[in-house]
Amino acid sequence: MQPPLVLFDLDNTLVDRRGTLAIWAAEFTAQHGLEDEDQANVLAMVAERAYPSTFDAIRARYRLPVSTAKLWHTYCTDIAALVSCPAEVLEGLDELRAAGWRVGVATNGAADIQRAKLRATGIAERVDGVFVSEEADARKPQTRHFALAAARCGSVLGDGGWMVGDNPVNDIGGGRSAGLHTIWIGNGRSWPLADPGPDHVVPHARAAIDLLLLHSANHTRTTA
Repeated sequence: MQPPLVLFDLDNTLVDRRGTLAIWAAEFTAQHGLEDEDQANVLAMVAERAYPSTFDAIRARYRLPVSTAKLWHTYCTDIAALVSCPAEVLEGLDELRAAGWRVGVATNGAADIQRAKLRATGIAERVDGVFVSEEADARKPQTRHFALAAARCGSVLGDGGWMVGDNPVNDIGGGRSAGLHTIWIGNGRSWPLADPGPDHVVPHARAAIDLLLLHSANHTRTTA
């Protein structure tokens, strides 16, 4: 029997991207001598997802005397320094692996910033595999993204598993289409879509981990 697989989204699931970006935007605008009202504009430009091209646009808009490459490198460094993963979530990842789970991260975004966050938070050393969409041009909710993430963990989608994330379309809809059970990180929200919801709704990643540990414990008892 194959070890059970769980894939976690990164941003706003394992780490608080929104809060981190708000702090970064305030520091960025102050560092570059921009006006207070520019802070919201800069934040909006990186809110959905940030790539080097995003900083090309920021550089042009505010006529910054710094290269795009330098802005992007500094962004990656600064975000990695600001972002954190709750200690109880890190402990939970260890607990899942100790319980026999294969644990992975499946995230959209640029590889250098996502992997910088994974290293800085300590997540990278607590999972079996990571797949970032830019690495093979396969974005959630595409099934290929989940297949590649599973492969990084030494698993295949045909064996089943779980997807945990905060995005109703990318994580939950995509995970379901890939044949995975799903856990939605609600973060205080109600399920926003009309189509079938996730298998479970929890408030945060630690609650999802506890649910998975309970699931595996119950499965062990029923098969013993």
